[in-house]
Amino acid sequence: MGYPMLPADIANLRASLLAWYDAHARTLPWRAPPGAAERTDPYRVWLSEVMLQQTTVPHATPYFERFTARWPTVGDLAAAPDSDLMAAWAGLGYYARARNLLACARAVADDHGGVFPDTEAALLALPGVGAYTAAAVAAIAFDRPANVVDGNVERVVARLFAVETSVPAARPELKRLAATLVADDRPGDWAQALMDLGSTICRPKSPLCLTCPIAEFCAGRVTGEPERYPLKTKKAARPHRQGVAWVLRDGRGRVALVRRPDKGLLGGMVGLPTSDWTDTAPGAHPTVAVDWTEAGAVDHVFTHFSLTLTVRAATGQGDFIWMPEAEALAALPTVFRKALERALAISAP
Repeated sequence: MGYPMLPADIANLRASLLAWYDAHARTLPWRAPPGAAERTDPYRVWLSEVMLQQTTVPHATPYFERFTARWPTVGDLAAAPDSDLMAAWAGLGYYARARNLLACARAVADDHGGVFPDTEAALLALPGVGAYTAAAVAAIAFDRPANVVDGNVERVVARLFAVETSVPAARPELKRLAATLVADDRPGDWAQALMDLGSTICRPKSPLCLTCPIAEFCAGRVTGEPERYPLKTKKAARPHRQGVAWVLRDGRGRVALVRRPDKGLLGGMVGLPTSDWTDTAPGAHPTVAVDWTEAGAVDHVFTHFSLTLTVRAATGQGDFIWMPEAEALAALPTVFRKALERALAISAP
C-alpha cells in the first residue's frame, strides 16, 4: 500500500505540478498550450494517443504530421481506403491499431455526425477505444476530470507513493492512487503535466529529483532509491522464431508483395512473401520456380517473440502485388523493409 497523502498535501502537489507545467510544457503538434481557452481538436488528441501507444513521441510526430496533412478531419480519415491507411501506418507497429483507427473514424463519421462524443463513457463505446484513450480524449480535448494513466503516470505514481507491489499486479492500485490526485480544476492540463513529468524529469533511469517540482511529496525519494520504483516482475524469456522472406524483382524496378490476412500479426498489411515463422529453421520453399540467391538475414523483435528472417532474392514474374521498390520501402512494415533493404544491398553497384 502506498503512503497516505493528506488533502492539503494533494492540493499543494497539484499547484506545484501545474505551475511547473505552465513554465515547462512540451510543445507538441497535437497539444494546446497550458491554460489555453480553446481546447485541442479531439480528432488530433485521439489520433496522437493512438499513435503514441507503444511508440515514442519523436517516432510518432512525423506520422502525426503526415496524417493530419493528408486527412485533416476525422471525416477525411473515415473516407480513406483501407489500403491507403495501412500503407501510411507502416513503421508505427501494432497494426491492429490502424484497423481500429479506421473503424473508429467511420463510427464517428457515420454515427456521431463527424463529431467526437465529449464524455468518457461515450468515447469508450467507440470501436477500438480503450479505457486509457477514452480518459485521455475526455480530459485533454474536453477538460473532463478523467483519470489518465499511461506508463509515465504509472511510474510517477509508483514513486510518489512508494508502491511495493510489482507491475503488472500493481496497476489497479496505481490507477486508484492516481485517481486521488484528479480534480475538476484543469483536468486536461493535469493529465499532460503528469505525462510530461514522467517523460522529462521522473525518467525510468536517473530521475532528476533535484529539479522535480513535487519532490517534497515523493515517498520514493525519501527511500533514497526512487529509481527502484515501479517494481517489475521478471519477464519470461522471449521465444525466438525463424523464417524465410523471398524478394522477387521483375527487373524493371518493382518488387513482388502480398496482402497479409486481415487477422493475425501485421494483419491487412502488404508484405514480402514469407514462410511460416516457426521455432525451427524452415527448409527451401520458394514461391516461384527461379534461382534464389541467399542475401543474408535480418533480425526483428516483436512484443512476444524475436524473429530471424533469412532473405532470398531473385528476378522473375508471378501473380503478386507489384510495387516500385522505392514505394515499397516506404510502405512496408519495418521487418519487411529490413529484408527488402538486405536484398537490394546485394545487387547495389
